[in-house]
Amino acid sequence: MSRLPPLVLAAALLARMAGGQTPVPADSADTLFGRGVQRHQAGDILGAIEAYKEALAKEPGRIDARSNLGAAYVHLGRYEDAIEQYKKALEIDPGQNMVRFNLALALYKGALIAESAAHLEKVLAKDPRNTSALLLLADCDLQLGQDARVVSLLSPHENELKDSKLFNYLLGNALLRRDELLRGQALIDRLFRGGESPEGHLLLGAAYLQRRDHKSATAELEKAIALNPKLPTLFALYGRALMGSGRREEAVQAFRRELETNGNDFEANLYLGLLLKDDNLMDEAYDHLRRAERLRSGDVRVRYGLGALHLATGLVPEAEAALETVVAQAPDYLQAHVLLATVYYRQKKKELGDEQRAIAERLRQKQQAQEPGSQDDLGPAYRGDEAPAATPPGGARKGPRSR
Repeated sequence: MSRLPPLVLAAALLARMAGGQTPVPADSADTLFGRGVQRHQAGDILGAIEAYKEALAKEPGRIDARSNLGAAYVHLGRYEDAIEQYKKALEIDPGQNMVRFNLALALYKGALIAESAAHLEKVLAKDPRNTSALLLLADCDLQLGQDARVVSLLSPHENELKDSKLFNYLLGNALLRRDELLRGQALIDRLFRGGESPEGHLLLGAAYLQRRDHKSATAELEKAIALNPKLPTLFALYGRALMGSGRREEAVQAFRRELETNGNDFEANLYLGLLLKDDNLMDEAYDHLRRAERLRSGDVRVRYGLGALHLATGLVPEAEAALETVVAQAPDYLQAHVLLATVYYRQKKKELGDEQRAIAERLRQKQQAQEPGSQDDLGPAYRGDEAPAATPPGGARKGPRSR
């Protein structure tokens, strides 16, 4: 009995497996993209991602597929993957303004605030009427501590956006932080026109914090919490008010509460890191201070906090570098000079330590002369206060009106 040659046998087997049928054509990129959209709309996000990726394997230059893939990743909280897709889409066509806005939004959600702001500026340059981009950029600037930029950005739009609670909140917050109490009060009044307003109480609380009236600030912020505990920055401000009232453990819980829903809040990370350092929870303190540093890399309070933490953990050279930067950037930061003197003494640098100690004593005397009875054993970061605001021309400031 003769045997078939190996190649003929293989061909016969393949023919039998195929059943004599014509192979089915592969799906086109359009078909795969449409399938992704259908799955996306149906809530099958993983299935949509699979279809979009298959479409891109066939046509890598499809901006629509990359944009939708980015949106699907955002839905899953995979912001790094979303950012990658949006950036690839913009490499293909930098003029895609909506893709750029979505990229900025993903960067914002991924805590890359400065980069988000840079893209939002480009979005607004091309589309000045994009209110969503305007308010998101203002929020970014507020988080970055750029209060003057927020005021400059939003003020020209006050007439058209005066009924927006978010607009009034962002502008009012920036004005109060700049100690422009009269303009800030006007926005608070606007928020209260329709009755009780959590945003209004929040801004009142912020105004009282500017005056270091921690008792009144606590009362206003508790009213805001009762009305809407989910307001961003609310529990961070409440934590500061509690710190100023000496209610330290409650402040810790308030900062933790803020970070449960707003993990990138700068002040909650900063102050919680400092408080945890005092509780000897060094690893967690580093986590929060490092996050605060990523949010505002140049903030002297963050550098001071890291310097204090380095010193507490025995990283003396690192503490020296951080605190030298602080005193160079903020020469009147008394407690930074105190800690830097300690660092120098630890390293047997007596002359440098004596110099810092003398500077600290001069600042202490100056502070006591300006604020009799003030406590200077803790730096501003620990007290939860900014540097004392200057009194405006014409006399002492009036406190915000209570309601």
